[in-house]
Amino acid sequence: MEIYGIRSIIEAVESSKEISKVYFIKSNQQSSLLRTLISKLEKKSISFSFVPKEKFKKYENKNHQGAIAILSPISLYSIEELIAKTYNKEKLQTYLLLDGITDTRNFGAIIRTSVAAGVTGIIISQNNSAPINSDVIKTSSGAAFKIPISKVQNLKDAIIHLRSLEINVFSLSEKATKSIYDINYNRSVGLIMGSEEKGITKGILKLSDETLKVPINPNIDSLNVSVAFAVVIFEIARQRIS
Repeated sequence: MEIYGIRSIIEAVESSKEISKVYFIKSNQQSSLLRTLISKLEKKSISFSFVPKEKFKKYENKNHQGAIAILSPISLYSIEELIAKTYNKEKLQTYLLLDGITDTRNFGAIIRTSVAAGVTGIIISQNNSAPINSDVIKTSSGAAFKIPISKVQNLKDAIIHLRSLEINVFSLSEKATKSIYDINYNRSVGLIMGSEEKGITKGILKLSDETLKVPINPNIDSLNVSVAFAVVIFEIARQRIS
């Protein structure tokens, strides 16, 4: 669902509606009302970006005032709410953290695979993640409704929270020396996946217990992130049932 117009979006923010992302038309001038909206978005850590006016062409029949908000079709949790809802120290947990996954098709595919492999919960960042929209829902084949998703202001805080529960956190990177097959996953784990273009940010890599790679033919630079995730998550599942 989308909300059009600056005043309507301000009302949505003030009424605490779950907004996935807000888009503005790029302009050299900003009205006081627009600045007010941006201030409210920043205070609530709601992601927003400025895009060329061509991106708004399909909304030309709407009174959008240069602003469109995408409402999340699902409820999102804070990291504290996610842990309270899902964590059980008597069971093996798997939390997935996504750093810079902005492609909606990859995001949807990752969600679908997460549900299939029994991932406990997914954690994404406020400002560096694909919006949870109809494309994500469609690509996930509805799986987005079947797994709790947490949106956090800073992934580093989420990692620290997981490690405080003695959950080992692993990052996946093609630059790693250790293989995903060298690890015993019969313990609770957090798994971090980064974008294909930029990978996982250095600060987050430093917080990981270890960095791992999917061993592939050297003639190929890297795997699609959703494919790489599928490889490692089903290795985790395989170890736990064998």
